[in-house]
Amino acid sequence: MTQKLEKRRARAVQGFTIIEVMIVLAIAGLILLIVFLAVPALQRSSRNTQRKTDVSAVLAAVDDFENNNGGTAPPANSFAIGTDGTLTISSTGMASATAKLGYYKSGQVTVQTAYQNVTGNPTGDQVTIYEGTRCASATSSAQGNNRQVAAVYAVETGGGTYAWQCQEG
Repeated sequence: MTQKLEKRRARAVQGFTIIEVMIVLAIAGLILLIVFLAVPALQRSSRNTQRKTDVSAVLAAVDDFENNNGGTAPPANSFAIGTDGTLTISSTGMASATAKLGYYKSGQVTVQTAYQNVTGNPTGDQVTIYEGTRCASATSSAQGNNRQVAAVYAVETGGGTYAWQCQEG
């Protein structure tokens, strides 16, 4: 009787077959592959969303500055970004405007007081505010009236490349 119980226990305590182990490893490998392919795209999308949010905040601050100063555009040297990510637009004798940025850092927001056609390949994280400019499309700017303001910035498209984006304020 004891021999029969031992034989039953020996049969009941069998491990996984090599086929079962291979299937589990293949499934785990596919899941890891999907994760490694999806994570960079998600990170790029997140950075681009933050860029767009920051550009909207910058344009709102420019609009606020103009409204508080009788329609006067902020001078090119009036933009400063603090270590906490706060953009301040100020000029001597004028009301200031602020915006909280999450992505752009000091030296990455500049102003051009005249329309300039944006050409060339975008690189880096730079926002340029153009006075007298409107967005002709999502990716290009055009001459506007003196009250129009547009921001031109680069968004990541993948593979280390960027594309221009234009947003009006």
